[in-house]
Amino acid sequence: MTSLHRAARKDARETNDMRLSAYSGQLTPCRAALTALIAFTGQTPAWAAEPVTTSATPLATVIVTGAPGDDASFAGATLDGADLAVRRAGTSDTAHLLEDVPGVNVYGAGGISALPSIRGLADERLRVQVDGMDLMSACPNHMNSPLSYINPTKVDRIVVYAGIAPVSAGGDSIGGTVQVESTSPKFARAGEGVLAEGQIGAFYRSNGDARGYNFGVALAGEQVRVSHAESNPRSGNYHAGDSFKAPGLGGLFMGNWLDGDEVGSSNFRNSRNRDLGLALQFDDHLLQLNVSRQSVGFEGFPNQRMDMTDNRNTLVNLRYIGQYAWGELKARVFNQNTWHRMDMGPDRFDYGFGMPMVSRADTRGAEIQGSVALSARDTLRLGIGYQTYDLDDWWPPVGMAGSMCCDDFWNVRDGERDRIGLFGEWEARWNPLWTTLLGVRADRVTTGAGDVQGYSAMGMWAGDAALFNALDRKRTDRHVDFTALMRHAPEAGPALQAGFARQTRSPSLYERYPWSTQAMAALMNNFVGDGNGYIGNPDLEPEVAHTLSVSGDWHALEADRWGVKASVYFTYVDDYIDARRCDFGQCGAANPTLTGGFVLLQYANQSARLVGFDLSGHRLLGRLDGWGSFTAKGTLSYVRGENRDTGDDLYNIMPLNAKLTLEQRQGRWTNAAEIIAVAAKSKLSWVRNEMPTDGYALLNLRSGYEWKRLRVDLGVENVFNRYYAQPLGGAYLGQGMSMSSGGIPWGTVVPGRGRSFDVAFNLRF
Repeated sequence: MTSLHRAARKDARETNDMRLSAYSGQLTPCRAALTALIAFTGQTPAWAAEPVTTSATPLATVIVTGAPGDDASFAGATLDGADLAVRRAGTSDTAHLLEDVPGVNVYGAGGISALPSIRGLADERLRVQVDGMDLMSACPNHMNSPLSYINPTKVDRIVVYAGIAPVSAGGDSIGGTVQVESTSPKFARAGEGVLAEGQIGAFYRSNGDARGYNFGVALAGEQVRVSHAESNPRSGNYHAGDSFKAPGLGGLFMGNWLDGDEVGSSNFRNSRNRDLGLALQFDDHLLQLNVSRQSVGFEGFPNQRMDMTDNRNTLVNLRYIGQYAWGELKARVFNQNTWHRMDMGPDRFDYGFGMPMVSRADTRGAEIQGSVALSARDTLRLGIGYQTYDLDDWWPPVGMAGSMCCDDFWNVRDGERDRIGLFGEWEARWNPLWTTLLGVRADRVTTGAGDVQGYSAMGMWAGDAALFNALDRKRTDRHVDFTALMRHAPEAGPALQAGFARQTRSPSLYERYPWSTQAMAALMNNFVGDGNGYIGNPDLEPEVAHTLSVSGDWHALEADRWGVKASVYFTYVDDYIDARRCDFGQCGAANPTLTGGFVLLQYANQSARLVGFDLSGHRLLGRLDGWGSFTAKGTLSYVRGENRDTGDDLYNIMPLNAKLTLEQRQGRWTNAAEIIAVAAKSKLSWVRNEMPTDGYALLNLRSGYEWKRLRVDLGVENVFNRYYAQPLGGAYLGQGMSMSSGGIPWGTVVPGRGRSFDVAFNLRF
């Protein structure tokens, strides 16, 4: 794309921002749209006893549950229904809905922006899709992560491909795929009139005084449906368990006003998601348009040196699904526009003026996939997709004089990341026992960035900027991936699955193009939350992962009586993007050898190895008259990650962890006691001066009751109010002089949440 075209797009999106500024006021009153729908259908509303899809349309089956031949059958886990309902009461962050999947953990971040990690690989090493869209973060700290754009109350189904993903579900990723889907559209039955439905819910969590609401309404005829949904959660700073005291209170933190157990910069507020949908159904075809808008007024990040002071994100998502005699056709186009701001929140104080930072990005994508039934045995899937991502990241000047005056600091200017890919995949069901899946994928990723400058053209910024501007910054990467999966699934006996894959990921713009070696600037580029500063490397090569995975599933003929699943895996990554100590520019002579404190790092290609296992199981313990059934459930996971070039341990690897749950069901009641146990974290990344954490065990209690269309959930998290440090929580930077590498004490990991009493309800009508 030429620079002239990109300039025209910039002018257009500025106009769009002005038009969309009134969007939040237009979404709520959907009365006119509903009236128009009634007039269009020529029917009067009939409040249906139970919402259903039309019997003539098989699309709902494809969207919601997946056809038997769909490659989701090779997924590591599928979450829906009760699996999701029990978790919604305790979180406002969609990423935390994944924590019951063996091998899946989350990186700590803001209250609605955690980052999923699958078997030691996280963030952009995963393909994360929200309603089919490959969304992109537009922040040097990845504060606006893809899953932050969908509220947990809107999630209807999650599919996780752990480690190996079919090529139809992968691409530009090496650790697996997470697909999050909202509720599929439902239409009225023939002759039933107009289907009207809705839901309203609210929650309260005592720790942090967290509260919020969600609601949605929809009106549908036999062929047309309109819907509106909205959610608005908020929370104050949460409190850690007993005995937590932030180091330096009243001293280094200069008389900070936080309580001793209060975790600074862990609050969020004015977080509002709105979605307006239109769906058309005719014969075996579905056309669906959704326009959504998210605005977050403030979100604190206890493991970052900044807080998010504003984030506005607009999504337009148009998809088509059609059933034909030869198979199924899916198509999608989407657009994401993000405007993002960071600065110091009220729990921080840096010289009295802060450090404003601004990012804006446009992401556009298009994809078309066809699934062709070649025979009763063979299914062929073909697809092609395209995505463009344009990023500007600049920091306005501060003050009338000094090192942060008097021009904009351009961290990434005119950043571009364009990807085009195509795939072919063959699934064969040789007999009722054996199924194979073979796929090949090719992608081309092109990145580039424009000239940069510091806060001024002279002084400390000039040298690094001149070196960067002299480089040829355009890079083109070509990926060739393949996946081979096999499954043996008898009616009786263990089901076995094995697979091997080569998967490739190109570096992000924030890995290639941040250019300044000055400490203050480098510290602002960090999306892993370790407190260190990061410098980009334009010469990074793509990561190439080779993964072998074997799993087994043993269960009783009556699957609810008992079952055990076990997986072992091995991944070797060529050109793994790790980090090396910066020993050039303004990094300082002591930086390469510091054994404590925060350091400056540059991204570098090395090699890595990850090996581990996941184990899960359940057993029906028995049934008692008047008490219902009792079931024990458990998971156990371990992963070991090592840098093969340096012998160092990989950063932010979850130690051995287990979860044991005793569940009791009686009629409409479900009660559960859950124990979470995590071993001490002692395998650490020395290049980052990663901090250890102690082992811990927590007890959580939950209870849920469903009556007709009402669901009520109660819970007590961390019943004994135990203090613990989160193994993937990152460095605690949530209060004090966070702009300075020496202004924050090194050695404290972000603590976990103390005891909280939670309640939530949801009513469908």
